[in-house]
Amino acid sequence: MAIKPLSNRVVAKIEQPQEKTASGLLLGTAKEAPAFAVVESVGPDVKTIKKGDKILYKEFSTNKVKLDDKEYIIVEEKDILATL
Repeated sequence: MAIKPLSNRVVAKIEQPQEKTASGLLLGTAKEAPAFAVVESVGPDVKTIKKGDKILYKEFSTNKVKLDDKEYIIVEEKDILATL
């Protein structure tokens, strides 16, 4: 089942923070890890974000949804801070 966002909303799959570097060093855990996600779908009024973009978003302005054991967020385009 796919989530189809309305208006200026974006659906993205939450990306878990890395636990190791490429060379194998273990990373510590921060109290507030950056909020990253990969865009799965966009609403018809979204202007600057497209499917597949990696985004940085305001963590407390999202709605979290769990569907088929995967965790997604729904966020308005104005609450996306940057693409990576």
